[in-house]
Amino acid sequence: MSPADRTMATGRRPHRRTPLSVCGALTGLALAVVPLSTAQVASAATPSPQSKGTRVSAWSPSMTTGGPSFTDRTIRMVVHSSVAGSGARITLSNRYSTTPLEVGAVDVAVRASGGEARRGTTRNITFGGSRHVTITAGEEAVSDAVPIPVSAGENLLVSLYVPGTTGMSTWHSDAFDTTYIASGNHTGDDGAAAFGTITTSWYYLAGLDVVSPTARGTVVAFGDSITDGYRSSTGTYRRWPDFLGRRLGAGPGPQRLSVVDAGIGGNRVLTDVPNLRQGVSALKRFGHDALGRPGVKDVILFEGINDIGNDAGPDGGPLTAQDLIDGYRTLIGEAHAAHVRVIGATLMPDQGNGYYTPAAEAIRQGVNQWIRTSGAFDGVIDFDRTMRDPANPAALNPAYDSGDHLHPGDAGMKALADAVDLRLLRT
Repeated sequence: MSPADRTMATGRRPHRRTPLSVCGALTGLALAVVPLSTAQVASAATPSPQSKGTRVSAWSPSMTTGGPSFTDRTIRMVVHSSVAGSGARITLSNRYSTTPLEVGAVDVAVRASGGEARRGTTRNITFGGSRHVTITAGEEAVSDAVPIPVSAGENLLVSLYVPGTTGMSTWHSDAFDTTYIASGNHTGDDGAAAFGTITTSWYYLAGLDVVSPTARGTVVAFGDSITDGYRSSTGTYRRWPDFLGRRLGAGPGPQRLSVVDAGIGGNRVLTDVPNLRQGVSALKRFGHDALGRPGVKDVILFEGINDIGNDAGPDGGPLTAQDLIDGYRTLIGEAHAAHVRVIGATLMPDQGNGYYTPAAEAIRQGVNQWIRTSGAFDGVIDFDRTMRDPANPAALNPAYDSGDHLHPGDAGMKALADAVDLRLLRT
């Protein structure tokens, strides 16, 4: 476990916001990017006259700053699609970097196993008809549609070649999947022999969207490390949003909704995290990471335990339940202005973890009571009730506890997904 992950598990973080002198230079460009407007979101979800279906987001991790630099490297990443479709497009993000990103080539293939592509499935990816694209610092680029069919639950390999030196990368640190890195341009290789380095992060790759013949929209699971999949099994797609996507696909009739995971480990609702890889606050990223996804209809908002565990109130002060409630109200208002529904999830118990104190527990209980009873959300999922120990409601059920008394293991992730009443989702 990295120092950052130990901090996340124990709750021993500074109780202050990131100073602007530290964060501003790295994220200022990114924060200036205007999130997709309601009109742009609606346009992204509307199929072209030639297509048959709705364009939805099939996979879309949230990105942060502070990733490593690359020079003359091919980065091959696994994309696990939550829904079937065609006309696939990818999004490359330079949103949290401070220098332009030069991309020499990108391709996509169906994964055979590991870093190997299934022979004959590789397709070149273009941007405005060109294989080469330069993405300005703070911006993103959406590719042209690629003629490759995508199945629900299928793994694709996206290979990205950067010919120069990138500088600090925009990334998603905790992928809980394997990324393969090679020296030089190996975007066209079916085999993986050249890919001698592996990591468990995604770099620059921020989305896959498809035209689905059956899905009518996208569900965004928005949250922190619990949603991101911390302590779930690597490469097995056992985060609770993964389980939820499979539930939707296994129901009677065709799959009506895709599911994407907008979780970031350590993320907070109200304030930026001093550890830059854990992201700007939900208040800053919600418009882009949730409301900016193609076809978004519903957001499941499950975040706040890091605010409570760090006593991280606005402007460096102590946190109150009302502070967190006010933050939720702001996010709900943004979503409703974009004609997106927000389903609130109660915060799980954490006694035994470093986050737990009687004062923190009082805040959690107050926030959960408001989520359940205020009527501010369009629906409620009671994760607290599902996950708590019947013999000690302040603690996780041992059957679901990964061992740190904060994060669920694989069985707990499935229990979270099973707790979602599918009737709450806009189908």
